[in-house]
Amino acid sequence: MMFKALVMDQNDDGLASASIKDLTLDDLPNAEVTVAVEYSTVNYKDGLCLSPKGGGLVRKYPHIPGIDFAGTVEASDDDRYKPGDKVVLTGWRVGEAHWGGYGQKARVKADWLVPLPDGLSPQQAMAVGTAGFTSMLSVMALEDHGLKPGNGPVLVTGAAGGVGSVAVAILANLGCEVAGVTGRPESGDYLKSLGATQIVAREELNETVKRPLEGETWAGCIDAVGGAMLARVLGQMKYGGSVAAVGLAGGAALPATVIPFLLRGVNLLGIDSVMQPYDNRLRAWERIAKDLPMDKLEAMVKPATLTDLPQLGADILKGQVQGRVVVDVNA
Repeated sequence: MMFKALVMDQNDDGLASASIKDLTLDDLPNAEVTVAVEYSTVNYKDGLCLSPKGGGLVRKYPHIPGIDFAGTVEASDDDRYKPGDKVVLTGWRVGEAHWGGYGQKARVKADWLVPLPDGLSPQQAMAVGTAGFTSMLSVMALEDHGLKPGNGPVLVTGAAGGVGSVAVAILANLGCEVAGVTGRPESGDYLKSLGATQIVAREELNETVKRPLEGETWAGCIDAVGGAMLARVLGQMKYGGSVAAVGLAGGAALPATVIPFLLRGVNLLGIDSVMQPYDNRLRAWERIAKDLPMDKLEAMVKPATLTDLPQLGADILKGQVQGRVVVDVNA
């Protein structure tokens, strides 16, 4: 049986390029569960994997990128899954070290899959994707450290991106006052439609830290930027407030001091979505089905096909992708 996939091949110069190819089930890696993929999406890591040098993430070629996907189990050697089950996959270095979701079929380890919660379709699951899953993990971490509606405004940096968009919608739906940071003024109306009540220009937070502590402003923060912006935000947190760190679009260095941690009891929470234990994955997906308003999710979505992926990969690395891209691998 033939199926189509976006395959990265390496040329003699060591650079990779993408093309759509016909493959057979025998081409897939050995693993317990074969999934008929319905939808995937585009994340920053996907952009890296689609780049000519693989972003330092791709181990070997030929390679099928796509760090997440949702679809229907077609065959299974594991008792937890049977043909017809709807499943979602994020993380576990799928799409990086292992073949991923940019094909009509995928074969993966059963431990990497999660059953789709009731009421969530494969298309909606990829509108959420790794970015939205990471957002939910961040919200849960902030809640676990005391964040409640009414504590004060919650800041979301990189708010118009995939992680930020879903975070704004979830936090607003939970009753929190949300401030969205963006470097694109035209994104203001979009963020307000998701529930943001305040728009903060990126330039206001991108300055180097001048004082270790500023006025107590934010009750919590989901930060997708890192770098100087994260350092600045730490000094603006309310006493006992927490920052969930999920990205480094602004750089991996953290030019900060320990003063906010020592004098205000600020918490810096690292959020990893790749190696999350199964129970926490299930908890996060069930919360997504309950706490993410589907009408807001639909407003974030831009449809795409396999042929669109090389350009979308380049665009996301330039910060030019707003909201969530849902890739119909069968279109």
